Amino acid sequence: SFDRGTNILYGDNAQGKTNILEAIYLCATTKSHKGAKDKDIVNFNEEEAHIRAYLEKKEDEIRIDMHLRKNKSKGIAIDGTRIKKAAELLGIMNVVFFSPEDLSIIKNGPAERRHFVDMELCQLDAGYLYNLNHYNRIVNQRNRLLKDIYQNPSLRDTLSVWDDQMAAFGSQVIERRITFTEQNDIIGEIHSRLSGGREHLKVVYEPDVTSENFAEALHRNQERDIRLKMTSTGPHRDDFSFLADGVDIRKFGSQGQQRTAALSLKLSEIELVKKMTKDTPVLLLDDVLSELDSNRQNY
Repeated sequence: SFDRGTNILYGDNAQGKTNILEAIYLCATTKSHKGAKDKDIVNFNEEEAHIRAYLEKKEDEIRIDMHLRKNKSKGIAIDGTRIKKAAELLGIMNVVFFSPEDLSIIKNGPAERRHFVDMELCQLDAGYLYNLNHYNRIVNQRNRLLKDIYQNPSLRDTLSVWDDQMAAFGSQVIERRITFTEQNDIIGEIHSRLSGGREHLKVVYEPDVTSENFAEALHRNQERDIRLKMTSTGPHRDDFSFLADGVDIRKFGSQGQQRTAALSLKLSEIELVKKMTKDTPVLLLDDVLSELDSNRQNY
């Protein structure tokens, strides 16, 4: 049981402190903050796991049950009633997770930056979650088809069916990511305070393709995709850049700058959730202070 306000979990390594935070995050988002699959979360010696969380919100108590299974999809219930779609859970408990790995989000590959933006948007926008899930499923199915076409060229006629669906859902994802980066002006103010007013940070969305050109680009790249046996165009290849006074700190920033930017990103996430939900999210900090110098810790 947690207390109101700040709770500190302490103990030796491998005692399960992160497990508790991961369990809370799962109950809020249906996913692990590490991007792990359900079968990797369940204890090696067991076939399934159960998490139950009681949440107090505006005088109500809400019970969330999460049933994880190694070989089947997870079961989720709210107050004892099973839900069919993960989107029904989103927004009940808003959380922001911050771990030491997040400090390298700026210098690591585009997949991590996309994952960060996706997790944030999925919590705040059920429509985005719906479009992203459908888009990802179609990319996987299209990739399977591309491999089959390589062996059996007559299947090529069915490719355009997937292309149309992919363009429809993918365009929605692109448009929402554009809005997200335009809305996130909070990050500039936070970064300015963190850097003692020395730097101004801006997040810039770098789409692989525009929503208007997506369908045409898919059609144009069909030959290449068949040759590569994978889909080479779309928002699953997007990136986000971080400019400090116009300089791309992914490539040219010092480690200190990259960490400050990552910190600003996470702190802006808290403010964004507050702004959009009119509620303060639960902040989960996983031993992150040990990785920061005293100025950033104090902030």
